[in-house]
Amino acid sequence: MAKIKEYTLENIKEICEFGKAISSPVRLEIIKLLYQDNYSISQIAEALDLPQSSAAFHLKLLEAADLIRMEEQPGSHGTMKVCSRKQDYANLCFLPRSSQINEVLSVEMPVGAFVDCSIFPTCGLYTPSGVVGMEDKVYSFYLPERIEAGLLWTSKGHVEYRFPNQLPSGKRPVRLSFSMEICSEAPGYAEDWKSDITMWVNGVECATWCCPGDFGSRRGRFIPSLWPNGSTQYGLLVKWEIKGDGSYINGERASKVRINDIGLSENAFISMTIGNRKDAKFEGGFNLFGKTFGDYAQDIIMEIEY
Repeated sequence: MAKIKEYTLENIKEICEFGKAISSPVRLEIIKLLYQDNYSISQIAEALDLPQSSAAFHLKLLEAADLIRMEEQPGSHGTMKVCSRKQDYANLCFLPRSSQINEVLSVEMPVGAFVDCSIFPTCGLYTPSGVVGMEDKVYSFYLPERIEAGLLWTSKGHVEYRFPNQLPSGKRPVRLSFSMEICSEAPGYAEDWKSDITMWVNGVECATWCCPGDFGSRRGRFIPSLWPNGSTQYGLLVKWEIKGDGSYINGERASKVRINDIGLSENAFISMTIGNRKDAKFEGGFNLFGKTFGDYAQDIIMEIEY
């Protein structure tokens, strides 16, 4: 599950500590480094070519802002402090508490937990330990072990997921969102391979995002060692949101479909389908990344705000 730190005007000191912590390029490089692994103070100092005292100073500020944790662990010469990241996202809200939405329900769905699909080669699924079935064989998407997949891809088509509808009785939803790491699907990879990727919710077409390419020029941050170079490595983190005044992609208005148009209260589940329309200008397929592949340690995250 992605870790989110919330900052509100109820705690101004906390916001100031956060602002101070991220105001330094060196401290941002430390956060970036800790996304790869946990490191000791001396290892961080060496990686960033810093005096150890300077590294300790920067780490103290990051710890004060609750962005990292430092824990003592046994080392070759006694104990040492090992640093790890604590947060994936930071949300800063300037609304007074009385104006905020009361609750947000969040569900993280594995990319292999789809309930229906339309798949075309090139296609496949991978877990951290290897391929599911065989590459470019559509039957692989119906094997039970597909649930373990951390990466799936198809040259066109779609996959459908069903999330539990846990909206309390009598509550009015004001926002529904789906966040995922995704990119186009080209043979091997091609960073200029466009794909028009559409989302449907409960059968209603909500919005289309044009992905600029299939990315493989560097290894993804969470790509398993067995995954070869020369193939897709990572995607972009994209959020579709349906609100009271329309649908948005990464904060930009994308269509007029509103949350009242998608029938959220009608079923025990919420259907979300992602893929290419058959008449898409760029029918360039897609790769979907789970928490064990790509650049972001998350599966598909659904949020309902009410």
